[in-house]
Amino acid sequence: MSYEFQRLHPTVQKWVYKQKWSDLRDIQKQAIDPILDGGKDIIISASTASGKTEAFFLPACSAITDEVNGFGILYISPLKALINDQYRRLEDLCEMLEMKITPWHGDISQSKKRIAKKSPSGIVLITPESLESLLIRESGWVKKAFSSIKYIVIDEFHAFIGSERGYQLLSLLNRLEILINRPNKPIPRIALSATLGNLEQIPIQLRSNSSLPCVIIEDSQKNQSTLKMKLSGYIESADKTADNPKESALNQICEELYTICRGDSHLIFANSRQRTESISAKLGDLCEQNIVPNEFFPHHGSLSKYLREELESRLQKETLPTTAVCTMTLELGIDIGKVNSVAQVTAPHSVSSLRQRLGRSGRRGSASILRMFIIENELTANSNIIDKLRMELLQSIAMLRLLISNQWFEPADTEQFHFSTFLHQILAILAQWGGVRVNQLYIILCESGVFSKISIEHFKTLLVHMGNKNLITQMSNGELTLSDMGEKLVDQYTFYAVFKTPEEYRLINGSKTLGTLPIDSLILPDQSIIFAGHRWKVKDIDPEKKVIYVKATQGGQPPRFGGEGMHIHDRIRQEMLKIYSSGDYRIYVDNRPIDFLDTVARELFHEGLYLFDKLNLEKDWIVQQGKDVYILPWMGDKIVNTLVVVLTRADYKATAFAGIVEIEKVKISEVIKYLKEFLQIKPPTNTDLAKDIKDKSTEKYDNWLPESLLTEGYGQKVFDIEGTVKWLRLKLNTKL
Repeated sequence: MSYEFQRLHPTVQKWVYKQKWSDLRDIQKQAIDPILDGGKDIIISASTASGKTEAFFLPACSAITDEVNGFGILYISPLKALINDQYRRLEDLCEMLEMKITPWHGDISQSKKRIAKKSPSGIVLITPESLESLLIRESGWVKKAFSSIKYIVIDEFHAFIGSERGYQLLSLLNRLEILINRPNKPIPRIALSATLGNLEQIPIQLRSNSSLPCVIIEDSQKNQSTLKMKLSGYIESADKTADNPKESALNQICEELYTICRGDSHLIFANSRQRTESISAKLGDLCEQNIVPNEFFPHHGSLSKYLREELESRLQKETLPTTAVCTMTLELGIDIGKVNSVAQVTAPHSVSSLRQRLGRSGRRGSASILRMFIIENELTANSNIIDKLRMELLQSIAMLRLLISNQWFEPADTEQFHFSTFLHQILAILAQWGGVRVNQLYIILCESGVFSKISIEHFKTLLVHMGNKNLITQMSNGELTLSDMGEKLVDQYTFYAVFKTPEEYRLINGSKTLGTLPIDSLILPDQSIIFAGHRWKVKDIDPEKKVIYVKATQGGQPPRFGGEGMHIHDRIRQEMLKIYSSGDYRIYVDNRPIDFLDTVARELFHEGLYLFDKLNLEKDWIVQQGKDVYILPWMGDKIVNTLVVVLTRADYKATAFAGIVEIEKVKISEVIKYLKEFLQIKPPTNTDLAKDIKDKSTEKYDNWLPESLLTEGYGQKVFDIEGTVKWLRLKLNTKL
């Protein structure tokens, strides 16, 4: 073993020998010195199943073996399931070290928490929401129990960056350091992730005030794995009707998946809960038709904890062939054992998401296997330009090329204000401390905290509005405190989460809870639905108890779950343009072209390429098709959104889909003339554009914001006027 290994605690070394490891992995060796030396933040970026967890915990546990007066390590995870998984993984090591390890979230029994409260030590595994709850409700105990913490480790850090939860988490960590009197002696933060874009920019996302230096550790082996990949195309029939149901493309895909997956373990990512239910039910039907045991099970956030954990346990045991049809719930690092392959039905949400999913297969030295299934509509005389260009297929190809050839994936959008989360943190701090002076609040949240983009003017505007809404009040000594409405919000059990938690119904069959559905899913008595991979008939709905009672039946369709789509990055659409411009979709490895499309997908690609060439879209970004005009910017959704609103403000009927802007019943010359005139005037701001949008509420507490901040925040999130003007100047100069 190496020199670094000798620095580990003897019992930790003994545990490593017990695992029969011949040596530590590269990232594990690299992490030992900076973690044990302390005084610095660390980012460990390595692929799934590369040993990131041990890279942190082996040296960190070595450093806290003698600490008995309070917790030594605070581990933070985005998922309760991941906490349960890490608890199982660390249990043996902690037992050998005689070190306590405490999982802490909403599903953990009060008896376990009481034990930890009496004598806190070792490791605590927690979600941001549970940490928020402790800071508000039991800050005195937290100050004592967390005062000895040597390390804070954040798992799946990419899942937090730029999001509401990410801003809450960094604010929580800042508040924790203030509570335990450590603002001038910060606790080292360690971030673990397999998917971090623009690594050089990550340290500022881990600690916004940069009060500690940051070390970045990358896995030198991460690009050496073997990948087997295939993209298959399917055509949805144009004359498929209820009276004449031709075999749908999704049914064809399910039959292919049944043949491929049966007899082994796989993951099928279906992007939406609705499609997840539909695919798992069809695969279950095929098992029943062939009189064989069912091996296909759904996994998504609306299913009950019991059903999800039952499937996770089955995958971990590796004793039965098991295929999970899932959403993003199995994208993060829950240990589910080895799966033979990953399938992606429809285009992935993002390149980073695709990378996470791909990392789930090919463990233990075997090749990673990715199969992608893309559906395009059959072309008719009435087909639109989006179908003719085969945009979903093209986007999928572009994502694969960016991931494999460029090792690129989306950086987080860190330019947003997150006023909703800011308001939440104001309420949380007042609930925690009782009363806080205005200047102290601004220092905690903005000057030393994560909300540095929020100005004093923003801050003042929000405080005045919160006072008018009876959320806060100012006492005679100048301190701010919660008012009646603020106390009501904080007292709600949903307060600790900054993401939306919609009101839901429980689905019950007999005495068994199957899961939950949003209250706006439009479920009616006697309706047949698909849920948990099975078909049910709604017996009764109890609106007071918020319960839907179901019984087994035949037929049915998945219910509508809701959810928000993902924004497409500029780089993806630029790669799409590059592919069609070159006429070559293949990926090159050592200068050898790799063709990963099946026959149908190749035909679909060449159909799209034919129209691209026919319309001269390599040079022409705007085309006339019949009475309508189409703009193809080949840029991300922010610029596409901006173009739509800029045109709508001039009374054009403009819409966008798949990155293409459609303007109805207009001449191309008129659109170009207007856009040239637009460039001659002072452009509107992102905030100006947002004023035209009626429903701007996207985050949990947006409805409590003043209109000015809601509009400014929405504009920053959705539009890019600067990028749009730059793009228009470039394109319109070619038309002058």
